[in-house]
Amino acid sequence: MVDLQAQYQAIKADVDAGIQEVINSAAFIKGPKVEAFRQHLEEHLGVRHVIPVGNGTDALQIALMALGLKPGDEVITPTFTFIATAEVVALLGLTPVVVDVDRDTMNISVEAVRRAITPRTRAIVPVHLFGQCADMEPLMQLAREHHLYVVEDACQAIDAQYTFSDGTRCKAGCIGHIGCTSFFPSKNLGCYGDGGAIFTDNDRLAEEMRAIANHGMVVRYHHDRVGVNSRLDALQAAVLDAKLPHLNEYTRRRQEAAAAYNEGFRDNPRLLTPVCIPASTHVYHQYTLRVTGTDRDRLRDQLAERGIPAMIYYPVPLHLQKAYQDPRYKVGDFPAAEWLASCVLSLPMHTELDNEQLDYIIRNVNLLTA
Repeated sequence: MVDLQAQYQAIKADVDAGIQEVINSAAFIKGPKVEAFRQHLEEHLGVRHVIPVGNGTDALQIALMALGLKPGDEVITPTFTFIATAEVVALLGLTPVVVDVDRDTMNISVEAVRRAITPRTRAIVPVHLFGQCADMEPLMQLAREHHLYVVEDACQAIDAQYTFSDGTRCKAGCIGHIGCTSFFPSKNLGCYGDGGAIFTDNDRLAEEMRAIANHGMVVRYHHDRVGVNSRLDALQAAVLDAKLPHLNEYTRRRQEAAAAYNEGFRDNPRLLTPVCIPASTHVYHQYTLRVTGTDRDRLRDQLAERGIPAMIYYPVPLHLQKAYQDPRYKVGDFPAAEWLASCVLSLPMHTELDNEQLDYIIRNVNLLTA
């Protein structure tokens, strides 16, 4: 699905030099490399505060902790997403309220959010799934009307750009009150282990989240709040800082690969290619088809036999997961998400895909779905 070794070879000198610099300094925790990456990412995204943390799930948890929510407060999130989005809500004793998504974009449905708001709702966590922003302008308007926080899960969409109707442009994760991302190795900007970050323009929230990520501590050994231990280590920061100058190029290559897929599958009646909303660019963390009129699982297995990996993100919506069963929800309540879970299939998508590989994948997918 990704070729991290080939990507590494292209920037090997910079990555190796950055790692060696950390080893030579022995500043493995925090230190100058983490600070340099933080500053560079703030500049790239155009956001006031980047708080590096241990992973994307920590980023989401710390963000919600900073909002001062109380047990029982409701947090709205899509049911078609990775489990971490609801996991952190449940861990904090909050009440996850899941809603359906749009069949075409696969992102959270604004109307479904509107219908789900109650007097107990405190926050919305839209997920920018597979690499494009959810429709943030109406979501932010809805949040303002009901005095709700918006915490963006941008773990799959770093560098995607959203354009508002007045022409204002913001990067994914920099639109709501707080944004969260992951630097898992397969991400568009990935390290060589675990890593994540939180974004905000709000000075007070930034101070709160920095303290929470550091055991609730601002002054050493003085703990004013309950916190956690979550930090991006310096070796991972060195890798990320070496990759960051290439992020625009990585985005362009993914978009070119997606365009080749779109053209290759244009006349295939059994495949629905990704749908982009006009307001958002798509950075294609995943290239996800919707397979219709043929057996999706059999197609995946047949592709594997031909040396083509394909993945199903995600086969079980949140409301049907055993750990999150809730008497409020049953099979059939979220038809778009349940339909997507039955038909989505993601093809290889990375910055090193060449024309020969793309042609081979397209030819075989079309042959197997003919």
